[in-house]
Amino acid sequence: MCKIKFLGLFLLISLATLPASALQSNLDSLYAIWKNRAQTDSVRIQAFSTYISQGFLFSNPDTSTILADELITFGKKQPNPKAQATGFNFKGVLCGIKGNYPMALDYFTQSLKIQERLGDQKEIVNLLSNIGIIYSEQGDYLKAVDYFNRCLKTHEQLGDQYGIAQSLVNIGMIYKEQGDYPKALDYSTRSLTIAEQLGDQLGISAALSNMGSAYLLQGNYSKALDYTTRGLKIDEKIGDQSGIAVALGNIGSIYFKQGNYPKALGYCQKGYNLAMTLGVFQEQKKACQCLYDTYKALGKGNDALVYLEKMNVINDSLNAEETSKKLQQMEFAKVMLQDSIARAEEARVIDEAHKEEVHQKNEIRNWLIGAALLFLLLAGGLYIRWRFVQQSKAVLQLEKDRSENLLLNILPADIAEELKQKGKADARDFEMVSIIFTDFKGFTEASAKLSAQDLVAEINACFEAFDAIMAKYGIEKIKTIGDAYMAAGGLPVPSVDSVKNTVKAALEMQAFISKRKTNMDAQNKLAFEMRLGIHTGPVVAGIVGVKKFQYDIWGDTVNTASRMESSGEVGKVNISESTYGLLKNNIDFAFESRGKIEAKGKGEVQMYFVKLSEQ
Repeated sequence: MCKIKFLGLFLLISLATLPASALQSNLDSLYAIWKNRAQTDSVRIQAFSTYISQGFLFSNPDTSTILADELITFGKKQPNPKAQATGFNFKGVLCGIKGNYPMALDYFTQSLKIQERLGDQKEIVNLLSNIGIIYSEQGDYLKAVDYFNRCLKTHEQLGDQYGIAQSLVNIGMIYKEQGDYPKALDYSTRSLTIAEQLGDQLGISAALSNMGSAYLLQGNYSKALDYTTRGLKIDEKIGDQSGIAVALGNIGSIYFKQGNYPKALGYCQKGYNLAMTLGVFQEQKKACQCLYDTYKALGKGNDALVYLEKMNVINDSLNAEETSKKLQQMEFAKVMLQDSIARAEEARVIDEAHKEEVHQKNEIRNWLIGAALLFLLLAGGLYIRWRFVQQSKAVLQLEKDRSENLLLNILPADIAEELKQKGKADARDFEMVSIIFTDFKGFTEASAKLSAQDLVAEINACFEAFDAIMAKYGIEKIKTIGDAYMAAGGLPVPSVDSVKNTVKAALEMQAFISKRKTNMDAQNKLAFEMRLGIHTGPVVAGIVGVKKFQYDIWGDTVNTASRMESSGEVGKVNISESTYGLLKNNIDFAFESRGKIEAKGKGEVQMYFVKLSEQ
C-alpha cells in the first residue's frame, strides 16, 4: 500500500513551492535551453531532464513518455550516451509507476549498462535503487533489500543525504511488506527526519506514506489517517498524480475500517477515477475492492455489483497464469510418460531374458509350453504397452489443445506463437493503428434498474456480438473495462485495409446496438445506447505481466481515441482528423464535419461523423 518513489532523475528537486506563474516561467526557460543548439549537449540534456521531471513526470505520464523518447532519439543521433541513459531511466520510472515492472526493469538495466561505461557513480547508485524498488514490487524482497543496503552504504560514503533518506525509506518499505512494523517505522522515521531537514518534498511524502501504511496494517487507524493525509497534501502540492491515487485509496480504506462509509466512498471513488486516468491497474483494483466493500456494507447491492464486475474485469485482464500452469503440466506429463515407457521396456527386456533362461534349461521337455507362454506374455505385454501409450498420447494431446485454445483466447495468434517459441514476446512499434473505444450511455443508471443476472447477461450479449464483428473484419480486441470495449485495427499484423475495416466494424457495432434497442423497447425491456470513437496513429504494443499475460497497447493515440468516444454522440461513429484524412477519398463512406470540439486534455480537436455512403 506504499507508493513507489524512484531515484535517478536528473536534478530531481521539486519546484512545487514556487507560484504557478514562476514554475511555468522556469519550465519555459528550461525548454528554451533544450531547443538552443548553440548550448553544449550537457547543458541541453540537463535542462531537458529537469523540464521533464518537474513539469510532467508525475502529472502527465503520456507526455513524459513522448519527451523521454525524444531524449533517447537525440542521444542516438549525436551520439550522446548520457542522453540515452537518462531517457531510459525516465521510461523505467514511467513503467514502474504504471505497474509494468518487467519493462521498467529492462529500461533501468539499459540505463545502468550505459552509466557503468561512463563511470557515473551517482547515477549508478540511483539506478541500483530503482532496480531494488522493482524487485520489491515483484515480491523478491531478498534481492530488493540487498540492492537497497548497497545503495545506503554507497550514499553514506558519498555523503549524499538525499540518497540516504531514499534508501532508508525503501528498506522500511521492505520491513513493512515482511510484517516487521517496528523496523519499518524506525527506518521511515529516520528517512523523514533527513527529508524534512533537506526540504525534500518527494522524500517527505514517501516516508509519510510508508508510515501511514504501516500504522494501517497494525490497526492504528488514527495515526494511519494522520500520516497518510499529511502525505496526500504534499502529493497534491507537488502534483504527484500516482502518489495522490495511492493516498486516496489508502484513506478510503482507513475510513472503511473506521465505519465511516460516506467518506470511504468519496475517497475511494476519487482514487478509482485517478487510477483509471493514469492506467494504474493495481490501484484500480484496490479502489474497486474498497467501493464494493463499502456499498455492500451500506446494503446497496446493485452499486456493489458494478464494482465487483469491474474488479473481475481487471483480474481477467491479467489472467494468463492458468495458461502457464497448463503448459508446465503438459511438459511434466510428457516426462512422466517417457519414464513410464522406459520402465515398461526395461521390464520387458528382463522378462524376455528370464524366459530365455527357462527355455534353455527345459529346451526338450518344455519347449512347446514355454514358447506358447512366452508368446502370450509378450503379446499381452506389448498390447498393454501399446494401449497405455495410445491413451497417454490422447490425454496429452487433449491437454495441449486446451492450453493452445486458452492461450489464443488471451493473446493474438502471432504473439502466442512467439511466446511459445521464445518464452517471451518483444514489444513492437506500430506506425498506423486505428483504435476503437465504446461506452454505454447511462450504464450506472441502468445497472440500478436491472438485476445482477440481467445486467451481466445484457453486457455479455453486446460484447459477444462485438467479438464476432472484430473477427469478421480482422480487428484485434484489446480488453473490456466495465461497460467499455477497446479494440485496434492494424496489429499485430499491419494491413493496408485496417483503417477502412476498423470504421466498417464500428458502423456495424452501432447498427447492432440500435437494432437491439428497437427490439428490446418493443418488449418493454431496458437496453443500452452507445457512444463510439476512433483515432488512428502510432502505438507501442506488447505483453504486460510476468505470471499473468495481457496483450495491451500504449501511447498518446490511445488517449486521443478515448477522447473521440467521450466527445461523440449516441448512435454515431465519431472519428479524428487523422482517421478522416486516411479515408476522405474512399467512396464507401460519407463524412460530416463537426468542426473543432473541446476534448479533455487535448484542447480543441477537429472531429467528424462517418457513415456508409448511399451509392
